[in-house]
Amino acid sequence: MSTVSFHEIPYKRPDISGLTSTYATLSQRLESSQSADEAIAVVRDWNSERISVGTMGSLAEVHFTQNVADVSAKAEKLFYDEHGPSIAELDNAFSLMLLSSPFRDAIALTFGELFLTRLKNASLTFEPSIKDLLVRESELCREYNELTASAHIEVDGVTYNLSTIGKLVIDLDRGLRQRSISAMYNFLTIHAEQLDKIYDDLVKLRHEKAQRLGFPTYTEFRYVEFGRVDYNAEDVERFRAQVREHVVPLVNKLRTAQTHRLGLEKLTIADEKLQFPDGNPVASGDHDWIVERAHRMYSELSGETKEFFQLMLDSDLLDLKSRDNKATGGYCTSFSTHGLPFIFANFNKTTHDIEVLTHEAGHAFQAYRSRNHIVPEYYWPTAEACEIHSMGMEFLTWPWMNLFFEDQTDKFRFYHLQGALLFLPYGCAVDHFQHWIYANPDATPQARNAQWREMEKTYMPWRDTSGYPAVEEGRTWQFQRHIYESPFYYIDYALAQTCALQYWKWAEHDRPAAFSSYLKICDVGGSQAFLDIVKTGGLTSPFATGCLKDIVDYAYTWLGEHYSSELKGA
Repeated sequence: MSTVSFHEIPYKRPDISGLTSTYATLSQRLESSQSADEAIAVVRDWNSERISVGTMGSLAEVHFTQNVADVSAKAEKLFYDEHGPSIAELDNAFSLMLLSSPFRDAIALTFGELFLTRLKNASLTFEPSIKDLLVRESELCREYNELTASAHIEVDGVTYNLSTIGKLVIDLDRGLRQRSISAMYNFLTIHAEQLDKIYDDLVKLRHEKAQRLGFPTYTEFRYVEFGRVDYNAEDVERFRAQVREHVVPLVNKLRTAQTHRLGLEKLTIADEKLQFPDGNPVASGDHDWIVERAHRMYSELSGETKEFFQLMLDSDLLDLKSRDNKATGGYCTSFSTHGLPFIFANFNKTTHDIEVLTHEAGHAFQAYRSRNHIVPEYYWPTAEACEIHSMGMEFLTWPWMNLFFEDQTDKFRFYHLQGALLFLPYGCAVDHFQHWIYANPDATPQARNAQWREMEKTYMPWRDTSGYPAVEEGRTWQFQRHIYESPFYYIDYALAQTCALQYWKWAEHDRPAAFSSYLKICDVGGSQAFLDIVKTGGLTSPFATGCLKDIVDYAYTWLGEHYSSELKGA
């Protein structure tokens, strides 16, 4: 186990000239290899070089998101944004040589055929002609991040950012909720021109990138880039259709029940996040209190999680407090040279504090378990499999939720399980929206907003947008960072949620077996494709006929059996 603390990890900006020379030497060695053993040794050295460069890139990203106003951190972020495509060019050239090597079969036998498939897909989605577009894409995403991270939203004379305002939108005072939602969405109105311009540029740029590489649309490009080797856009549409048919009607009932619980005549967007008339469940203590109880939870969950979380604490690998100029949201990354994961989040004294901690800990635990794989492509699986680890961890920690919520624990379990069902339509709306966006790259900002309103009407028919101009215009999607930064990622959450709900059900009947399966898929890392990982874990594919209906029906029935009063009127 590493004893290096996060703050002790040395950062060194890669020397592009030196890196180019190193890659030239690696290429020469591979080309002159006289045996499989020699070629394999070169590939190992190449992987070591990539791991080192990747670790520095992760450090630069973390330092920047910790404080987007830090001049030196921004300079390093800029360096990677500007030179990342040149590094990718070096990797691509070496990959092409490796793929055509006379020792390809031996390399596949050593590192796995999936390793070569990943390299081939990477070569299909990169060539030097798009380097300028990649640099500009990074610039635009950074501009979006800086804009949202620097938000100052005033409510009743107090200033909040996009993270800390979260506690106001679940306040019991409906007037305060309405003022907070109004102020929050007014941010979108004030910055509408800038947000529209950033996204319009991103869409057109991504379409051009795909066109330059011979893809008919960015959608096809992105599916290859995301490594979706065992399903396609048609499979995803069939999944979305199942959500529209089976989940939307159930969620509509949940929203009706919520309206009755809150004693309202009509549920508005200002009420959506408040689930209970006496308030949503909130952890009883502050940051340090939560982390202390998380330590106990992971110490008791298993020997493996005990070791993992102790490392996170000892090496200062948790940044959870919200502060000014800190990027919004939460994520997990890793410093692979040291085998260390890192968790970034923004606690805001809502239920989400515990959900984001367990969610990102699921990612981090998988990264820790996968740290010894022999190629960097295997440190992480593709995104939809990654999200099984995170969402699965949220449910596998249920027995310890009393540590955080005490007498509100039952309320939390209802909130969390219902939240899984509530999410599915939204996740599919985001995905469906993006498929439309990139099928219509020349659409105007107004047309995009109108299309988002159609998505809300289709997947969230209960949503009342009246009284909030930005919401009425169809701008709520502009707070969804993934749409700007990581197109087509969001369906991965919905696919993974279907699998995570299977872990929840399994753990209800046989917790040791469920955790054993979970541990197995964490250890697999990225050495298998998504549906193979699902199979390895003994789970049912979310694309299988009846899978989604079965699990959401079971969850809805369970909620009714255990919390019938909360579903009164549904």
